[in-house]
Amino acid sequence: MDHLKKHAGLFAGLMLAIFFAVTITVSWQESTTMDEKAHIPSAYSYVRFGDMRLNPEHPPLLKDLAGLPLLLMNLSFPTDSWQWQHGVNEQWVLGDLFIHGNNAELVTFWSRFPIVILALLLGFAIFRWTKELAGSVAALFALLLYVADPNVIAHSHYVTTDLGIAAFIFFAFYAFLRFLKKPDFRNVILFGLVLGLAQLAKFSAVLLFPYFGLVILIHSLTKSKPDSVAGSVAGFRLLDLVVSLLKYAAAVAICFVLIYVVYVPNTINMPGEKLPEIAKMMLDAKHPLGKFAIDFVSATSQSPVLKPLSEYFLGVFMVFGRVAGGNTYYFFGVVDNHATPWYFPAVFILKETLPLLFLMIGTSIYSLFRIAKHLAQKPVRNWCHIFSRSYQGHTTQYAMIGFIALYVFVSVTGNLNIGFRHLFPILPFMYVLISKTVFDFIRHKGFHGEKSAKAALVVLSAWIVAVPVLAYPAYLSYFNEAAGGHANGYQYVTDSNYDWGQDVKRLRSFVNDFDACKSGTMTGDACASFGSLLTLPAIDTIKVDYFGGSNPKYYLGDRFEGSYAEQGFAPGWYAISIGFFQESIHKPQESGTTTYRWITDGGYRPIARVGDTIFIYYIPPIETAQ
Repeated sequence: MDHLKKHAGLFAGLMLAIFFAVTITVSWQESTTMDEKAHIPSAYSYVRFGDMRLNPEHPPLLKDLAGLPLLLMNLSFPTDSWQWQHGVNEQWVLGDLFIHGNNAELVTFWSRFPIVILALLLGFAIFRWTKELAGSVAALFALLLYVADPNVIAHSHYVTTDLGIAAFIFFAFYAFLRFLKKPDFRNVILFGLVLGLAQLAKFSAVLLFPYFGLVILIHSLTKSKPDSVAGSVAGFRLLDLVVSLLKYAAAVAICFVLIYVVYVPNTINMPGEKLPEIAKMMLDAKHPLGKFAIDFVSATSQSPVLKPLSEYFLGVFMVFGRVAGGNTYYFFGVVDNHATPWYFPAVFILKETLPLLFLMIGTSIYSLFRIAKHLAQKPVRNWCHIFSRSYQGHTTQYAMIGFIALYVFVSVTGNLNIGFRHLFPILPFMYVLISKTVFDFIRHKGFHGEKSAKAALVVLSAWIVAVPVLAYPAYLSYFNEAAGGHANGYQYVTDSNYDWGQDVKRLRSFVNDFDACKSGTMTGDACASFGSLLTLPAIDTIKVDYFGGSNPKYYLGDRFEGSYAEQGFAPGWYAISIGFFQESIHKPQESGTTTYRWITDGGYRPIARVGDTIFIYYIPPIETAQ
C-alpha cells in the first residue's frame, strides 16, 4: 500500500494510458452506432456552418467538440440536398449522406476522439477528488472501478451525450462543493462557468438547478453559529441562507451568460424561419406546453439577438415532448413504449459487473450499520443535532448520495426506457463513495483485520481487472456472469444495452473472409474457424436487416440486399440485427402480419454470429419451397 501511495500519480497515469489504448482500439473496430448517425452530421454542421437545424433536442457543446477534428479533414457535406435546404430536422438522412459520402471510418473515428479525451479527463477528476476525500490509494481504487467498467469503456468513445453529461455533472458537483465551502468571488465565477458547461452538455442537467438550491438550504440550516457571532442561531442561519442563495443566483446568471455565448456561434448562420418549422413539426400544438413553445419560438427566432435563446428553449421543449412520448423498447420478452419502473434496476443489475455490485451492497450495509450504531448510542432528542453535525462534516457524501437518489427516482419514474447509458451520471459518484467507504472500513479505529481486508481487496481488484480483459472487445453488449455474459444479454434487453449497430465492419470481414476461404484465396486458422459452413454456397448477396447508424451497402457493396421481416420466406443468406429480430418475434402483431417467427417456427437457427449482435442464417432453396 505504501508503494501505491508513493507512486499514485504514476499508477493513475498508467491506468488511464491503458484505458485510452483500449478505447481507441475498440473505437476503430466498431462501426457507426445508431445515435451517432444523428450526432456526427450535427457536429460538423455546427462548427462548419454555424447552423443548428439538426438535432436541436441536445445542446451543442459535445457536438462542437466532436466536430472540431472534422474541420481538419477535406469533407463534403450535402448542403445542396433537399433534406438540408427544405427538410425539417432531417438528421438521419443527412447523417447517412454525410458519413457515407466521405470516408465513413475516418469520419466516425476522428469525431469520437474528443469524447475519448473527455473520458480521460473524467477519470482524472475521479482520481483527484477521491484523493482529496480518502487518500491516494482509495483514489487509485476509484479510478480502477471507472477504467475497468465495461459499460464505461463501451460508451467512452461514442459521439453521444451519455459520457459527456456524466463528466460535466461530476465537474459541476466539484465546483459547487468548492463554492459551498468557500463562496468567494473566484469560486462563484468558476462554479457558474462549470454549471454552464453542464447545461451545454445535455438538458437533463437542469436537475442541478433545484438540487443545488436544496443542498444550499440544508447546508445553511445545519450550520453551527460561532460564539463570536452575535444574535440567535436562527438569525445566523437565515442570513447565511440569504447570502448563499444570492451568490448562487450570481453563479446561475454566469451559467446562462455562457449558454448564450456558446449558442451564438452555433446559430449565427441558421435561418430564423427554420426554428418555427422544427417546433411545429416536433411539438404537439394541441398541448398547452407545446402551443406555448411554438408561440415562443415563433416570436423570438427572427431576432439575431434572441435567436440563440430561441434555439436553446426549443431544445428544452423538445426534451419534455420526447419524455412524454416515450420510446419503444424490448425488455424480458415484451415490446412496449410505456415505461416500467423495473427497467433501470434490472438493467443495472444485469449489466454492472459483479464485483461492483458486491462492493455497492457491502459498503451500503456497512454504512447503514455505522449510522444505526451511532444513533442507538444517542438520545432521540439529539437526532437533529446529530444530523446537523454529520451533514456539516460529510457534506460531499450527503450531496452525492442525494443526487444518486434523485436521479434514480427520476429515471425509474420517467417514460424513457432507453438504456443503461442513461444512468451514467450516477456512476462517477458511486465509484468515489464506494472507494471512500472501503478504505474508511479498513482504517476504522479498532479494526483488527486490516491485513486480511487488504488481501481481500487485492483479490477483488484482480477480479475487477479480469472483467474487461475477458470481455474484450464486447463492451457495449457486456452483461455480467450472473446474466449469462455478453452472448446471452439480448434475451433481456437490446437497443443501446446490446445492439446499437456496432458490428457492421465485422460483418464485412465475415463476408470477405468466408468468400476468400470458399474460393481458396485464403487458408489457415481463419478458414478453419468456419468449419462446416464452407460447404454452403458463396455469399454472392446477403439480405441485411440492420439496426444502427452505418450503411451496410457502404461496407458490402453489390453483395448487400435489403431485407425486412415483412418480406417473409426467401432463400439465401441473411444478416439480421438481434434488436430487430427480438422486436419482430415478441411485438404483438395484427393477424396476417409477417414477422421473423417464420424463422423460429421453421426451425431455422443462426449458423454464425457476427460480433454479438448480428445473426447469420442460410435458408436453402429446397427448405424454402416446402
